[in-house]
Amino acid sequence: MSQKIVADLHNHSTASDGELSPAQVITQAAEKGLKAVSLTDHDTLAGLDESLEAALKLDIIVIPGVELTLRICRPSFVGSLHLLLYFQPATLKDKEFLKTIEDIFAAGRGPALVRDRVAAINKFFGPNSTTPLLKRPLTETEIEACADNITRRHFAKVLSENHHLESQQVDDIIANRSPAYLPSGVDPDRVVPLRKNFPLLAFLAHPAAGSFPPPSHYREVLPPWPIVAGLLEEFMAPEAIAIDGLEVEYPGHRETEKRILRELAATNKLLICGGSDGHDLKERPYGVAGINRDDFSRFLTSYETLA
Repeated sequence: MSQKIVADLHNHSTASDGELSPAQVITQAAEKGLKAVSLTDHDTLAGLDESLEAALKLDIIVIPGVELTLRICRPSFVGSLHLLLYFQPATLKDKEFLKTIEDIFAAGRGPALVRDRVAAINKFFGPNSTTPLLKRPLTETEIEACADNITRRHFAKVLSENHHLESQQVDDIIANRSPAYLPSGVDPDRVVPLRKNFPLLAFLAHPAAGSFPPPSHYREVLPPWPIVAGLLEEFMAPEAIAIDGLEVEYPGHRETEKRILRELAATNKLLICGGSDGHDLKERPYGVAGINRDDFSRFLTSYETLA
């Protein structure tokens, strides 16, 4: 990106699978001189109140958000894609909004998904399977001990640290191509009432990260960009999710894909967002990516109409 980053609109905290607390995420962004930051934890709003409170003492705009997991089952791809949702702080006081989005979160994750994933991993990779990568069965207890809101990152951590598997073995177990893979998230149709009934902006998250060359912590477990591009029309349809924009600026996007995404955004009158997808201080650090002043100005103009 040729201009200075002024807004980092994609970050995670301890409310999902990040290393820093919500307040620390905001404080660090302010210390880096950013004009705005968004906390977008996976399928939870739990850290947003803390992030907004932290901003009261700092010279920075905090835009509440969430990274919602979508379950995609298509002939071209079975797995998850992510949607970044942004809304005004006042929306967090709307009880109907909170109930609606919490119901969506519960349908896409939770104990049932953990139980089914653990069972599938033991079936295909447990000590009594045809591919016995595990010396003992994986348990729900050790997965659930990681956090209240379990993601694939937590499965990777347990398989690596508790079961002492190499990174390639972990990938073989939890990647989309694994026979044990069960996608998390909700059907995109489940999000349509949320979009129609409440004021928010929706962006397709890191759409080209699946094309980023390995090895990289930013190479998301996603299909390559051409497959996501084939699904894009579905996400833009007015009767469907009707996304407002695309996450273009992302550490796992190459310049070639960024250019394509910007052209698509311009052609389809979509907004542009971007962020670090910050999770920790070393492997996926905070404050390394985001959007410039012009992109943020356009984003902010639409965001302010939500008030």
